[in-house]
Amino acid sequence: MNAHRGSAVLSSPTLKLPTTTTGISENHRLRLFSGSANLKLSQEVARYLGMDLGPMIRKEFADGELYVQIQESIRGCDVYLIQPSCQPVNDHLMELLIMIDACRRASARQITAVLPYYGYARADRKTAGRESITAKLVANLITEAGASRILAMDLHAAQIQGYFDIPFDHVYGSPVILDYLQSKNLQDVVVVSPDVGGVARARAFAKKLNDAPLAIIDKRRQAHNVAEVLNVIGDVKDKTAILVDDMIDTGGTITEGAKLLREEGASQVYACATHAVFSPPSIERLSSGVFEEVIVTNTIPIPEEHYFPQLVVRSVANLLGEAIWRIHEDSSLSSLFR
Repeated sequence: MNAHRGSAVLSSPTLKLPTTTTGISENHRLRLFSGSANLKLSQEVARYLGMDLGPMIRKEFADGELYVQIQESIRGCDVYLIQPSCQPVNDHLMELLIMIDACRRASARQITAVLPYYGYARADRKTAGRESITAKLVANLITEAGASRILAMDLHAAQIQGYFDIPFDHVYGSPVILDYLQSKNLQDVVVVSPDVGGVARARAFAKKLNDAPLAIIDKRRQAHNVAEVLNVIGDVKDKTAILVDDMIDTGGTITEGAKLLREEGASQVYACATHAVFSPPSIERLSSGVFEEVIVTNTIPIPEEHYFPQLVVRSVANLLGEAIWRIHEDSSLSSLFR
């Protein structure tokens, strides 16, 4: 299926995934539930697996407290709870914790928290005195709530896996973006990391994109969500530059990087990111005309009013569905990304 540009309709890429899900609807030990953070993605995952989302009541009391009740027996079952901790982050995180606790108290055999987007991931270390390492705190909360395993996609910092003392499966959204880019048959491509910290991600992306050359944007961050772009390391003149990052938040870094690439002679600039956080004023920046396309996935739901002509949204539902099935069947996940 083709991606839809500037539209609220999402599409799932035609990934070459093994057909391991035959007969999954007859497997009574697997249960799939969704929080309220990204119900549409959860429904797509359930559709790929050939099953329905489990019935669940979720409501909010007048004082803001949340209530969750699982509406079917899950005793002895392997339960998968899909809930990205996106905006409003604290509400969705608390809802996930309550869901996990409800499943634990209902005697589920195993509880896997499926986090397409891991909130607080950027608070992964102390950069100044008297700061919290909030990514570790969130890991503690999820574990103490009763999760048996984590399935997360494109962590901002890979070391977050080490914050958990339970099994952790880390998958990547890059295959669905690469699938789309390769269908466009772009010429003279150079993959660009928006900062030094993203070089490993960009290098892996470039290798899978026909061993494309790599360039790096050197920048200095002055404050949270504020960065000063300095220069480009590498040759981008007359090339199609593809900026690769794990997320786009306010869009400042990636937009300034795109402007610099244009100044250095890049003929076209594409932006690619798994997580479309899209905090203000990202939409104004991304739709300013500096990008040919902004390619993201649906790990975070994008409101219709945030769509703009250059936006391309690719669905990771099939990828997550296959990952869930392989975990359930004790099969390899790494072969998905070779």
